[in-house]
Amino acid sequence: MKPLSIKAEEISSLIKHQLEHYDDQLDVNEVGIITYVGDGIARAHGLDNVLSNELLKFDNGSYGIAQNLESNDVGIIILGPFDNIREGDRVQRTGRIMEVPVGEQMIGRVVNPLGQPVDGLGEIKTDKTRPIESQAPGVMDRQSVNEPLQTGIKAIDALVPIGRGQRELVIGDRKTGKTSLAIDTILNQKGKDVICIYVSIGQKESTVRTQVETLKRFGAMDYTIVVEAGPSSPAPMLYIAPYAGTAMGEEFMYNGKDVLIVFDDLSKQAVAYRELSLLLRRPPGREAYPGDVFYLHSRLLERSAKLSDKLGGGSMTALPFIQTEAGDISAYIPTNVISITDGQIFLRSDLFFAGTRPAIDAGNSVSRVGGSAQIKAMKKVAGTLRTDLAAYRELESFAQFGSDLDQATQAKLNRGRRTVEVLKQPLHDPIPVEKQVLILYALTHGYLDAIPVEDIARYESELYDNFDNSHDDLLQHIRETGQLPDEADLQAALKEFNDSFSPSNN
Repeated sequence: MKPLSIKAEEISSLIKHQLEHYDDQLDVNEVGIITYVGDGIARAHGLDNVLSNELLKFDNGSYGIAQNLESNDVGIIILGPFDNIREGDRVQRTGRIMEVPVGEQMIGRVVNPLGQPVDGLGEIKTDKTRPIESQAPGVMDRQSVNEPLQTGIKAIDALVPIGRGQRELVIGDRKTGKTSLAIDTILNQKGKDVICIYVSIGQKESTVRTQVETLKRFGAMDYTIVVEAGPSSPAPMLYIAPYAGTAMGEEFMYNGKDVLIVFDDLSKQAVAYRELSLLLRRPPGREAYPGDVFYLHSRLLERSAKLSDKLGGGSMTALPFIQTEAGDISAYIPTNVISITDGQIFLRSDLFFAGTRPAIDAGNSVSRVGGSAQIKAMKKVAGTLRTDLAAYRELESFAQFGSDLDQATQAKLNRGRRTVEVLKQPLHDPIPVEKQVLILYALTHGYLDAIPVEDIARYESELYDNFDNSHDDLLQHIRETGQLPDEADLQAALKEFNDSFSPSNN
């Protein structure tokens, strides 16, 4: 038998061929070793090709996000419990950035910032996900805000109107009614084909449970998603919660739907981000916040927009909350967010404690969209409200020192008192826009001037009932056309009601 002979060239070509196809068969999971863990932060060595914001998986099944890419190690924020992660454990790349489940199946559920249910109603069956960080729509992908998002709150819809696709900051001290304002706005979206997302950041779990029960009681959970990151959650969860909520909203927005998202509140997110940044040894700046804290909120809020018709015309309206200390709206985080948003609603604690609720300060509150976000009837009746209120607040301080006031001043004070009274509103009682127009028309045209201030609330309630029963065609005209009905008919109906209204005998 002839001995087998293999030439050197054949061996060489065989090795070259194997090497050429070596990468095709190679499945490399880049793995790092944890060198430090504590306070929701880990550092790992060996993840040389990891990307910023990439999702990483620990041996215990927990996940983390790569934040600091340094020359000798990687700073990772840990999502979830970190008690059983030890130095020397392995962490591996996933090749994906952080994603959350999205879709219709999320509606009516309470979830954590990872999209996992926390309401005890079983798992959420959805196969759609979206990355929590995504690029905001460009200028050419947007259109101007032109459709109102009715809040059902007279003081907002008349003075600081919000449009679909707008970002309106709600700012004020703690316990001034910020959350109540948001819940009432969500309640008012019933039947208006708006998906609502309520992102709770650092709120007490008992408080969130109460809000969820309120939403259920009024049937609002049928179109609402609640994202909850409680005060006991690790700082990374509070940091990603608003981004997760926005990703859930974007799924609906890019499918041509209208979305309302509430961030309650971004002050706590900024504090969580400062905590993470200090633990990651990032250089502190003003008030120990890192230099990119402005970018933290701008890249979040810029994703809310009214999309162009080419992209389906969907919208996402953002109501970010910021908590002030002693009404100081010129502090660092408040001024940052004021400069990002399209206006702010400022709630003052002294008005709140004086019984003016919602406690909206008309002087410091502004909507940069303005009349574009109002129906024509509302624009017409609300035109003088702001000046009436401003004149009243100014005269009020002088009037308490002077006894003899001329007739014009007395008239302004009387109108101002009635304006303040009309703009008060009970909790969880949003009012349809046509009824708001009705009471504001009565106010600005002098029909309330002779009504005692203490009877205004009863007058308003009985006026609505009267029009529901006897003049529904006038309300229907406002509701369907957005215009005032024939003014002669409206004035005749108001005069007829005024003649029949009996003030209290004091």
